Amino acid sequence: MIQSGVMNTLRRIHPHEPLPIDSLAALTIDCVDGGASIGFMHPLSEAQARAFWQRVAAGVAAGERALLVAEDAEGVIGTVQLLLAQPDNQPHRADLAKLQVHRRARGRGLAEALMREAEQMAADCGKSLLVLDTVTGSAADRLYTRLGWQRVGEVPDFALWPRGGLCPTTFFYKRVGG
Repeated sequence: MIQSGVMNTLRRIHPHEPLPIDSLAALTIDCVDGGASIGFMHPLSEAQARAFWQRVAAGVAAGERALLVAEDAEGVIGTVQLLLAQPDNQPHRADLAKLQVHRRARGRGLAEALMREAEQMAADCGKSLLVLDTVTGSAADRLYTRLGWQRVGEVPDFALWPRGGLCPTTFFYKRVGG
């Protein structure tokens, strides 16, 4: 798949397929260095990023997560996850998590492509409801609104920015599939 000359591939990582851990770790470090509030504090070490992606790999192998990866000639430039493993009374939903786009690939539609593919992947996995959270007023907040996600509400001081300081978080949902 080619999008605005940036992306060569956008693919789902299947269980038992090895993850490009080094490239994924580099992507996460780039996002945190760029100020993205995705659950990590700055500075994020390579060892911490690799450990996170090794846990993700285990979740993908166990069928608890679904993972999309976008790559170009230089390596991984984007990713997003679906957290499929939910409580017994919520088998119809998944959490969309850790949308990440490398700074060198931003502003070219990659985040939107990842989101649209994640929504389709959720439907393919038998999920009909997705939920997510993001920093209020962020570029991601605006993207989700533009893509038809429904705003549920805002929680002040929900998380920390990577370099410290509290930030508000907005929660969204979207129905997918038939």
